[in-house]
Amino acid sequence: MNAGPAFSRHRARSFISLAGLLLCATIARSQPSPQAPTVAPLPPVAVTAARTPQPILDLLADVTVIGPDEILRSGVQTLAELMQRQPGAEIVQNGGPGSTSGVFLRGANTAQTLVLIDGMRISSSTSGQTALEAIPVSQIDHIEILRGPASSLYGADAIGGVIQVFTRRGTAALNANVSGGYGTYDTSDITGGLSGSAGPARFSVQADARRSTGFNAIVNPLNLSYDPDQDGYKEESITASGAFTYAPDQELTAQYFRSRLNAQFDGGDNFDDRTITTVQTWQVATQNRFADVWTSRLSGGVSHADSVSETAFGNAPFDTTQRQFTWQNDFTLPLGRLTLALERLEERVATDPPFPVTARNTNSVTGVYQLRVGEQALQANLRVDDSNQYGTHTTGALLYGYRFTPDWRITASYGTAFKPPTFNDLYFPGFSNPNLVPETSHNVEAGVYGRGSAGDAQWSFRSIGWYNRVRDLIVFECDANFNCAPQNVDTANLKGIELGGDLSWNATHIVASIDFQSPRNATSGAQLPRRALRHGALQMTQQIGPVSVGAEVVASSLRYDDAANTITMGGYAIVNLTAQWSLAHGFSLFVRANNVFNKNYQLAADFSTGGAQVFGGVRWQL
Repeated sequence: MNAGPAFSRHRARSFISLAGLLLCATIARSQPSPQAPTVAPLPPVAVTAARTPQPILDLLADVTVIGPDEILRSGVQTLAELMQRQPGAEIVQNGGPGSTSGVFLRGANTAQTLVLIDGMRISSSTSGQTALEAIPVSQIDHIEILRGPASSLYGADAIGGVIQVFTRRGTAALNANVSGGYGTYDTSDITGGLSGSAGPARFSVQADARRSTGFNAIVNPLNLSYDPDQDGYKEESITASGAFTYAPDQELTAQYFRSRLNAQFDGGDNFDDRTITTVQTWQVATQNRFADVWTSRLSGGVSHADSVSETAFGNAPFDTTQRQFTWQNDFTLPLGRLTLALERLEERVATDPPFPVTARNTNSVTGVYQLRVGEQALQANLRVDDSNQYGTHTTGALLYGYRFTPDWRITASYGTAFKPPTFNDLYFPGFSNPNLVPETSHNVEAGVYGRGSAGDAQWSFRSIGWYNRVRDLIVFECDANFNCAPQNVDTANLKGIELGGDLSWNATHIVASIDFQSPRNATSGAQLPRRALRHGALQMTQQIGPVSVGAEVVASSLRYDDAANTITMGGYAIVNLTAQWSLAHGFSLFVRANNVFNKNYQLAADFSTGGAQVFGGVRWQL
C-alpha cells in the first residue's frame, strides 16, 4: 500500500518536468506579438454588494469578481484552490481534492461566511458548513466575493462575508465546449456543455465527471484516525438553465445544479470510510419591468445539502432541505435608488439519530437605499429576520464613499451581522444546548482605492482596514464531570489591513495581495485556529503569441490547529505554474503544476496536501 503514493510522487515530478519542457518548447516556437491580447478585464458590474447591479469601480464595499476568463486561465481544479488565491481568504482542507474544505474570510469561522449558488443558500443547517468540495469549478461562470458583514443584505451567517457562485447561463450564439484531462494520483476529468438560443428562448447545459485515486490524507501515525491507504473520490455534476423572454423586459428563468461527491477519508480502521455528499438546487423566477422606474423579480426554489458518512459503525445521514422564496422590487427614485425585498426561508433537517426539532421558518424584509450625488455615494441597508426558532434580529449597514479625483476614492462603513446556532448545536443528543443565542458582530472599515496609467501600463491599488468584534461565540466545552455541550462564552476580535493591486502592460498582467490580520480570542488573546497573521498571493500571466503562461506564489505565516495555540502548523510559500496553448479550430492545450518545489505544508494538522502535482489536458470550444 505504501508503494502507491511514492509512485504517484515520482509521476508528479515526471509530469512537472514534462510540463516544463512543453512550456519551453511552445515559448520557443512562439514569437512575441505587440498585438497579443491582454488579460481580459473583470466583468463590468457586480450584484452581491447591493442585490442589484453596480459598476465595479463605484462599489462602496470590498468586493472581488472572478470572471470566467480568469477561472479558465487559472487552470485550478477545485473551488478551494481558486479561493486560496483571493484577498482576505484562507482555506482549510482535510486532505486533497474531494476532502472537507472551508474558507476563513477576514479571519471569521468557516461557518460565518454565507455561500450562495445563484442566490440560493446551500449550507447544512445541521453542521452550519458549506460543502465547497462539492462545487465543481467546471460548472461556474463567475464568482463574487463580498468581504465584511452582510446580514443586512442576506440575513443569517454573513459575518465574514458572502461568496456567491453563478453557474453558466445561455447565450445568444451557439456555443459548445468539451475538455478532458489527466494528472497526478490518476486524476481524470471530462466535461462538456452546450448553450445557445432559439428565438426568445436561451438555454445552457454543462456536465462534468471527475475521478482520482487520491493519496493518504492523514500522515501522522499517532493520529487516532490514521489509516495508511489512498483516499480518492469520484464526482458527477450537471447544471442547466433556461430563459424565455415573452415580451420586452419580461422574462422567465430557471436554473438547476446538482453535484454528487463520493469521497474516502481516514477513520482509523480497515473499513473503507467515505462520505457521500449531494448538493442540489433548482430555482424558477420571473423578472418584469412594470414601469420605467420599477423592476420586480419573484423567485422560488429548493436546495438540498445531503451528507451520508459510511463507517464501520454504520451510516450517519444528515440532510438539509431549504425552500426559499423572494420577491424583490427595485425603484428608481427622483434622488437615488431603493430596493425592497420580502423573503421566506423554510429549513427542514433529517438526521440519525433524530432531533427533537427538525424545522424552522424565517421571514425577512430588506431595504437597500443607494444615492450618488456628484463625487459622493451612500448606501444604507436595513433588514429584519424573524425566526420561529431564534427570534427576531435586526441588522443594518451604512456605507459612504467620496471620489476626490477621477482615479482616487475613499470609503468608510459600519455594519452588523449575526449567525444563529445550528441544529447540531441545539439538539444533537447528549451534546447540545437548546438555550444558545445567535452570535453577533459589529464591523467598521475604511478603504482607499486608486487607478491610473503610464504609457502602455495600467495599474490599480487598494488598501482596506477593518475591525470586526464577534460576540457570543459558540464554543464546545466540557465541565468537571465531562458533560460536554456548546456554550455562548467567547468573543473574537478580527482586525486587519488588506493591501492589493494589479499592473498590466502590453501582454503582461500582475496581481498581488497581502493581508496583515489579527484574528484572536478576546479573552485569552490566543490566535484563532488555522488562521495566520499574514497571508497573500502573487500572480503573473504573460501572453506570447498563442501561448499564455503564468506563475503564482501563495504564502502564509505560522498558524495553530487548536484554540490553546499548542499545535503549530508552520508557515509556507508554494509556487504554481500554468500554461495554455491555443491551437487551430478552437482547440487548446492546458497544464497546471501545483507546489512545483514539493513543499511539505499543512492546512490542517496531520493532514497531507499531496506534494507536487500536475494536471493537463486538451480543450475544444466552438
